[in-house]
Amino acid sequence: MSVDPLAGFFRLLRAVPVPDDAEALYGDDPEGARRERNLRRYLAMPHAPVLLLGEAPGWRGMTVTGVPFTSVREVEAAVTPEIAALELPSEPQAPWEASSRDVWAAFRAWTGPLPLSWPVYPHHPFVAGDPRTNRTPRPAEVRAGAPVALELIRALGVEVVVAVGRKAQGALAAAGVEAPAVRHPAQGGARQFTEQLLRLTGSMHG
Repeated sequence: MSVDPLAGFFRLLRAVPVPDDAEALYGDDPEGARRERNLRRYLAMPHAPVLLLGEAPGWRGMTVTGVPFTSVREVEAAVTPEIAALELPSEPQAPWEASSRDVWAAFRAWTGPLPLSWPVYPHHPFVAGDPRTNRTPRPAEVRAGAPVALELIRALGVEVVVAVGRKAQGALAAAGVEAPAVRHPAQGGARQFTEQLLRLTGSMHG
């Protein structure tokens, strides 16, 4: 019988508490199961031993597809064969996400297999009463999600972790992992994010 290398990752993921103003994305319900199938396809794709660690899922992107920094637009544009194979809901709540667009735009200039991405807080945090919003995860939520990210790093054999934003960098530092940070692409940071990411690529391949 084969052993699922991601069994520990999914066990830790399901153990992260879900407050009233956050949504767990993976589970046994039809939407949760669809997102998990997508996530497993994504994590199985050929990839560089690099993980971009973001902050939290957004309601327009990962909350729809189950895949970090990936919205309906990236699936329909078939940015990679693996992304093109993702299952979409019959009525997506949003057609695209700015951060997803910016990350995949930066990847177009990446040399070799692409990095994978994951959020340090794996649930979707929203403004109380309105799931179609995003809020910043609380420090306690970031701490609760950090072990999930660390297990994913271990399971995938990640050699380089890049924090997308200071919150992700701080969570890694608190867990004893020092990681360079790049600017988050949201709120006008797309150009700086791309420049920093490609500089990092150059140093890795140089």
